[in-house]
Amino acid sequence: MSQQVVIIGAVALGPKAACRFKRLSPDSKVVMLDRDMRISYGGCGIPYFVSGEVSEVTALQSTAFHMVRSPEFFHDVKDVEARAQTEALAIDRAAKTVTARHLPTGAEEKIPYDKLVIATGSSPRKLPIAGLDLPGVHAVNNLEAAEAIKKAVAGGSVGSVAIIGSGFIGLEMAVAFADMWGLDVTVIELFDQILPGVTSPTLAGMAQRHMEEKGVAFRLAEQVKAIEGDGRVERVVTDKGTVAADLVIVSVGVVPNDALARDCGLEVSPRGGIVVDDRMRTSDPDIYAGGDCVVVKNLVTGQPMYLPLGSMANRQGRVIGDNLAGGDSTFAGVVGSWCVKLFDLGAAGTGLTLAAAKRAGLDAVSTHITAVDRAHFYPEHALMSLELVAERGTRRVLGLQGLSVNGDAVVGKVNTVAAMLPSAPKVADVSNVEVAYSPPFAAAMDILNTVANVADNILAGKNNGITVTEFGELWKQTDLGEAYILDCRETTQGGPLMEKYPGRWHNIPQGQLRDRLAEVPRDKKIVLMCNTGARSYEALVTLAHMGFTQVVSVEGGMAAVNAAGIDV
Repeated sequence: MSQQVVIIGAVALGPKAACRFKRLSPDSKVVMLDRDMRISYGGCGIPYFVSGEVSEVTALQSTAFHMVRSPEFFHDVKDVEARAQTEALAIDRAAKTVTARHLPTGAEEKIPYDKLVIATGSSPRKLPIAGLDLPGVHAVNNLEAAEAIKKAVAGGSVGSVAIIGSGFIGLEMAVAFADMWGLDVTVIELFDQILPGVTSPTLAGMAQRHMEEKGVAFRLAEQVKAIEGDGRVERVVTDKGTVAADLVIVSVGVVPNDALARDCGLEVSPRGGIVVDDRMRTSDPDIYAGGDCVVVKNLVTGQPMYLPLGSMANRQGRVIGDNLAGGDSTFAGVVGSWCVKLFDLGAAGTGLTLAAAKRAGLDAVSTHITAVDRAHFYPEHALMSLELVAERGTRRVLGLQGLSVNGDAVVGKVNTVAAMLPSAPKVADVSNVEVAYSPPFAAAMDILNTVANVADNILAGKNNGITVTEFGELWKQTDLGEAYILDCRETTQGGPLMEKYPGRWHNIPQGQLRDRLAEVPRDKKIVLMCNTGARSYEALVTLAHMGFTQVVSVEGGMAAVNAAGIDV
């Protein structure tokens, strides 16, 4: 049956829903509205346009076969009426109309609909500070902002950049400015770690050190008080000082654009975001919504979650397109998968971090390992750090996060667990999950299997670890007190540190430990160290068998210690 469908929003979800619906119902009419000049673009590619890796801004608006997704493209190729620079002002659910204004002329009209899709996206979160309107202060929210930022940098007037916020976009922009343009970049973050909320302090510290080595400076646990300048931006003022800046990027998250839905009486979450069911229907059965303006179900916690990602919007758009045409497609929810490229390092995650699991009221444990991502004898192997989060009693896997210079490899591990999380996998499921193996791509005992095996040992009480972050705090202490650091590596590796730190660092190779037990004090907490944690675990088993009761192993070993930048 022919219908008129109106779609408010034409960046990610709107075009996907429109095109899917038109393929299923060619006789129907689709009117798609967007208040911006440009529509249907990949906003996540903006940092790569600024960096120059994407040379033209139209590439972010183009199809894989190099056609620009303009209103004319949608009319000619998709038979969709796309109206740019047209803002939806109100929804009349009783009359089933949308009041819209053409921004260049101010002309208003009421557009009738049989079905309506709200795809209004999100807006940058605004800080309650002065100076946001100064020239040179930008949010990274559309292609116009992208062009303005790149024009300023390419013009040679920018020598220093301050980035407020260390989430995905903030860090990607930091890479763009430092790597491609050679600018002085400082990232200011309210929390005491980068990538807050999505990864652990340990992995965040490793990523931060890598970025620092590439020239990016960080100021953590600082609150921005104002942005100042005479005529244009010159500095950012925090509670701990000032940061000089010719350009400022404000990237402190986004908020859902749910005002239209709220004003017409649709159900909206108390914390923001339109409430939808698993068919992407709002509280009005003739109105669908998706993308950055909705809340969805977290399949790990079962609770509502806000997850503004372009990949999710595209998948939801297809579901909506199906259901507009009378289908019965569902979008069950999300597990919260993400990835980001930081210079040479790839970071990725899915599900819950340990902190998030505890906030959700779960009794959880996190297991960290650092190991090779390919066969150890293959020339191009590299170290990967993975952290698996699991619930103690049930052994349910709750999440996985990781870092590697081989970004595709760590994303592959994370994607494997992401696909399993909706089925509530146990640690044993990940221990035995079948992944493809060949020495150029993986180890025979894949690192994903290994991190689950280590988690199994920890949950069974066979292994007891401390994080490199905890080790770093211990190592800062002048007096180690009851701690006795025992390096289980061979003398060629552990000996130099024992000579460098006499009385603080001790070395007994793991293979000699059984014959040298008398050298190990029984009245102290033994902190075992090796390269990656494998030999220190063997040493822990030996000491536990011989009656030592206070023994821990540093998770990830010296590889993780070095990656985290702990000065040993």
